[in-house]
Amino acid sequence: MEQGAARERATEGPSVRFGDPGTEAYGTRGYASDAYGSGAHDPRAYGSGGPGGAPEAGRDARVPEQARGEHTHGEAPLPGGGPRAVRRHSVRGQVLDALRTALVAGELRPGEVYSAPALGERFGVSATPVREAMQRLAVEGAVEVVPNRGFRVVVRTPRELAELAEVRALIEVPVMLRLARTVPAARWAGLRPLAEATGAAAARGDRAHYAETDRAFHHAVLALAGNEQLLAIADDLHRRSQWPLLSAPVPRHADLVADAAEHSALLDALAAQDLPVVEALVREHFAGA
Repeated sequence: MEQGAARERATEGPSVRFGDPGTEAYGTRGYASDAYGSGAHDPRAYGSGGPGGAPEAGRDARVPEQARGEHTHGEAPLPGGGPRAVRRHSVRGQVLDALRTALVAGELRPGEVYSAPALGERFGVSATPVREAMQRLAVEGAVEVVPNRGFRVVVRTPRELAELAEVRALIEVPVMLRLARTVPAARWAGLRPLAEATGAAAARGDRAHYAETDRAFHHAVLALAGNEQLLAIADDLHRRSQWPLLSAPVPRHADLVADAAEHSALLDALAAQDLPVVEALVREHFAGA
């Protein structure tokens, strides 16, 4: 068993081909990844160029809904011909980001069971980093362990989404009202590229990329409060709110564009210190999401 584990560890790193170290994506993506590659967003890293396209790497690696169960032979190939450039510092983090993207995109369907070996074969890695990433998702509440089979994507209810929206509003509305009173208008102008990135993703109808840019925007706004615990809680709630329901309809393109437009409107209200509009926009944004 020890020899088998050693072989698995030995193949874990070289077998994945998500991108090359030293590329631009490693130095300019604007992420501060933890050991699992959770992708916490650092707004300072975007600079004047904005984040447009920064989250696309996570979006590119798709895990198809066919990748389920222990048997992997004869399964359909990945959409687009296979995983493309996923650029993260660790294999485990790369797989975790790709799985999160697949959840948001609906490629990992609620109620379905997926095995680590099957997903590992599709990512070109051993089952170990997939299993560890899935265990992280289990801690976050996205999946549950099915003994001797793999991991089942949790089936969620509309009530859960409504409760998440309520909790997010309870946390973020007071913070944003305080920031509106204290943050100079010029600081809000610096976040404009983040809002524009959400608009660009919405215009393309790219739900997975929109989810990434949406989290980046909200993270950057809340980061101005200087409270790391707040950021961790808000990020977790935001990610949970983006997991789809079992029978949820695909969001209409117009709704996605309108949702993205609220980011720019929020920046305008924050810069103008228009507190009633700030509160109304934040509550409406959460309710719509």
